[in-house]
Amino acid sequence: MHTFLAPSSMQLSVAPNQCQPLKIIALGDSLVYGFGDPEKGGWVEQLRRWWMLPDHAGHVLYNLGVRGDRTQQVAQRLEVEFRHRGELRNRVPDLIILSVGVNDSARLTRPNGKNYTDFAVFESEIASLLEQAQQLCPVLFVGMVPVDETKMPFLDCFYYNHLDQYRYKEATRIACKKRHIPYLDIFDQWMTRGEAWRCKRLSDDGLHPNTLGYQALLEDVINWDAMATYHTRFDFHRQSS
Repeated sequence: MHTFLAPSSMQLSVAPNQCQPLKIIALGDSLVYGFGDPEKGGWVEQLRRWWMLPDHAGHVLYNLGVRGDRTQQVAQRLEVEFRHRGELRNRVPDLIILSVGVNDSARLTRPNGKNYTDFAVFESEIASLLEQAQQLCPVLFVGMVPVDETKMPFLDCFYYNHLDQYRYKEATRIACKKRHIPYLDIFDQWMTRGEAWRCKRLSDDGLHPNTLGYQALLEDVINWDAMATYHTRFDFHRQSS
């Protein structure tokens, strides 16, 4: 497992000034990017706009989602993305929101093909990513959305399924729990709401949420206890003081 050592030039997150909004980065794959929602841009974009409303927190939220990214790719760009989001007196971000893993779980070429990222390798990579992020600032993790298995394969070569999704999200949840990182289990939440509910909230490709799906995801995130701390600047600083 790779260990992350902050270089001497790295500024670690410090207690934010009460006169300034928080700076937050959302880092991950297409679920962060918002692919599938041409109307509202996905849940991160909607959260960014929600925080900009009058009487809201006013946080600066950067969408750093890249379609197709796996855990390895997110880890490779984490440090650079973090260091280059300090426009206010060079102060680095106060919070990292991670969401990645579904692309690691895909089967290649056929339904029983190899996983895109071998499961044992994934366990090591997700642990390394979490530890790397934790050395920078507080971390939250938003889990993956269950796919529509009947629409597979995606792009004629990627086969996603619920069994593999469950294995990979459980490995992520356990890794987060070990490191006391709040984890929002979107997969389990959406599975309990039923197939008919899910199908109405997925795009035709069976992989990405549609506009209605991202709205549901936004509501899940906003109502998450771990996120509630950040909704108002007053509450955050009162608890940090």
